[in-house]
Amino acid sequence: MKKIVVTLFAAFLAFNLSAQDNMLTKGEKVLNLGIGLGSTLYTGSGYSSSVPPISASFEVGVKDDVLDIGSIGVGGYVGYAANKWEYTYFGGNWGYKYTNFIIGARGTFHYPLIEKLDTYTGLMIGMNIVSAKEFGDIDPLYNYSASSSGVIWSWYAGGRYYFSDKFAAMAEIGYGIAWLNLGVAVKL
Repeated sequence: MKKIVVTLFAAFLAFNLSAQDNMLTKGEKVLNLGIGLGSTLYTGSGYSSSVPPISASFEVGVKDDVLDIGSIGVGGYVGYAANKWEYTYFGGNWGYKYTNFIIGARGTFHYPLIEKLDTYTGLMIGMNIVSAKEFGDIDPLYNYSASSSGVIWSWYAGGRYYFSDKFAAMAEIGYGIAWLNLGVAVKL
């Protein structure tokens, strides 16, 4: 009996998957705008966020009919966050202000599972540009600042639920400016 139920469920699922429309077709352009939750940057005692993690990504469909109803898109990613670490003592303060700017290129595989939901996964490679600046009143001679950058890569997975032909709610998990990005997507 258990095998029959599993077989029927698999057949039902396969029938429903084949009935879904490809949500990103060749030539279509989509802009995602998001705000991050669960930042991957500067967490712990004394840290606070002065600008929450924000991101934007742009994607163009380049290949249709991958694995029957899937598609491939390519595009870019930009993320920004500003944080500070502060120590307060006897009426004075001292600390560092940090900014992170991530810019990258992304490749995405889309495969529709549910009607109106564009589900996808992909990889990003880019640069994380970091700067740090000291502030406070411990010693006026201290005025340390530095910048650095490094190559980063990311795997991510997400979904866009379309309320209309052009407008969707968006959610992505993975490493970027934050572990979870929530926002909106617009087809251009």
